[in-house]
This record gives sequence, C-alpha cells and structure tokens, in this order.
Amino acid sequence: MTRIVYVNGDYVPEDQAKVSVFDRGFLFADGVYEVTSVLEGKILDFDGHARRLTRSLNELDMAAPVTMDELLDIHRELMARNDLQEGMIYLQVTRGADADRDFAFPDPVKVPSTLVLFTQAKSIAESPAAKKGLKVISIEDQRWARRDIKTVQLLYPSMGKMMAKAAGCDDAWMVEDGHVTEGTSNNAYIVKDGKIITRHLSNDILHGITRAAVLRFAKEAQMVVEERAFTIDEAKDADEAFITSASTFVMPIVEIDGASLGDGTPGAVAMRLREIYLDESRKTAI
Repeated sequence: MTRIVYVNGDYVPEDQAKVSVFDRGFLFADGVYEVTSVLEGKILDFDGHARRLTRSLNELDMAAPVTMDELLDIHRELMARNDLQEGMIYLQVTRGADADRDFAFPDPVKVPSTLVLFTQAKSIAESPAAKKGLKVISIEDQRWARRDIKTVQLLYPSMGKMMAKAAGCDDAWMVEDGHVTEGTSNNAYIVKDGKIITRHLSNDILHGITRAAVLRFAKEAQMVVEERAFTIDEAKDADEAFITSASTFVMPIVEIDGASLGDGTPGAVAMRLREIYLDESRKTAI
C-alpha cells in the first residue's frame, strides 16, 4: 500500500508530496517538529505534544498553520488512510516558502506556514532493544543554545548518532561544562541507590513530553526523583541508566563509554518504569 502523507491541506501519495525549494525549512532549518506515538490505533499524549508545539512556534514567532483540534483531526485521518495501528506520526511546521531566499522573516500574512505530516509504521511496544539495553558514548555538546525549542536543526545530533555507530554503540550522550545534557534524540537519566537523577529543565535540554510523564509516574510509584545535572563519571558509577523519548518510551542503558552499568543488563528501575509508562499511556491514549 502506498503511504499517504499530508502536505498543506492535501492528502497525497508519498511520491507525489512536494514542498518548494524556497521553503525556509529547507534553506534555513527554520522549522519545528513533533513526533507522537501510536499504540493499538490510538495516539499517546497528544495534548502534551500539542502544547509543546505551540510553545515552540511562539518562541520562534512562527504562525500556527491550523488549530490544535484540526491537527488532531489530521492525525486521525492519516492513521485511517494508512491503517496505522502502531508506530509514529511525524509533523513539521516551517515558516513557509517566500518568493526568494532572504534571512529576514517573511510576512506571515503573505507567506503561510508549511505543514507536513507522515506516518511511520513500526513495532515500538515490544522492542528487542529494551530487553538487552543500549550502549552509549559521550561527546561534546556543540548544539545551539535553545535546545528547549524542538527545531529541525538536527545536524549535530545526527553526527552524534554516527559517532556512536562508528564506535559500535547505539547512541551518544552530549556533555557540556562537564555535565550530561541529553542524548541525541532523548532525555538522559541515571539511577544510584534507588534514586532517579535527571537534568533539570532549562534552555539546555528539550522539555520531553515522555520525560514529564515518566517522572510523574515515578513519583506516583513512590520512587525518589532528583532533577539536577550529573557528570559522565557519575553515570559510569551509576547502578543503572536509561533514556526516554516518544519513540523509545523508557529504554535502558547498559554501557557508557565502555563501562558496564550494574551487571551489564537492563536495570530494574528502568524496566519497571517502562512497564508503568506503557500501562498508563494506553489508558489515556485517544
């Protein structure tokens, strides 16, 4: 079946989907995005992603192309047209396509935002990686200073993924001023003496929607959470570690820079949080 994608009000086969070469997302990475997960034909935490999308747009003074209610309808229509039962929906908003390339922002009244969405069918609940855990390396964080805005400026995180792959690992944790910021596409956590430690919210990291849910569930389960920066040395000495994101949920880390954590297998806290997250998210999916 040919995948159907959404482009600026139209549902078209993916091989017919087109965006102008003058689109600012293409020329300047002047755009934001979100990824929502789908389980059993339902969307997880749509409201959280919609709120973050609105915040990203506002921070960049970018016009929203549709209302959030309309955006939900588009998600559901795409799911129906592609018979998506499990996987992800990617959406991207850019500042649109002006008549020519110009660093100055175009008038949003004259140049409407570009909106693109597409589905990705993928098994995400029963992940083999969750059973064996991931290996990560540490790299210097060389991104721009507003990582709290979910922009499409993902070149350095992509480079980080490739650095990890070249080292025979799965991902990279970025380090700034001696402390871990986050993974290339996820929030980072360590566990020491039963305490969950993760970096506090600021402009330095993405305000993860899955992060917020997982920390809420952890506190409800009477787990101790400490939001502060931690070093790579602390991480290597941790009992266990994990990451969170919309596409991986809670994913255990078993090795950092060649140092095994615990007995080298997924930790109990990470696996329990993954179980809780999946159970609770299924209850509130729409």
